[in-house]
Amino acid sequence: MPTIDVRAATNSAIEYLRYVQDLVGNSSMQDLRLEEAELSDDKNAWSITLGYDVNTKEVVPTLGLGSGISNPTRYRREYKVFKVNSETGEVEAMNIRKV
Repeated sequence: MPTIDVRAATNSAIEYLRYVQDLVGNSSMQDLRLEEAELSDDKNAWSITLGYDVNTKEVVPTLGLGSGISNPTRYRREYKVFKVNSETGEVEAMNIRKV
């Protein structure tokens, strides 16, 4: 039986992502959410998928001139998959999940 539950595994993944986010170029993460969680068959690791929005630096044109409304920013959803040790809570791997 795993020592840590899904909540603790998810918190480990979130802490790890925040710790390295400047290294992976995601300084503008928004709407961070748990997308998937799965305990391995051997019960040794959690697979935790986190999703978040990142600014694409593209601007959506607005209709009408002089409306006084700023152009909204576009966002892209990105996903990372974390392997979290079910005994220690240590993140052992982080991978990009392609959709």
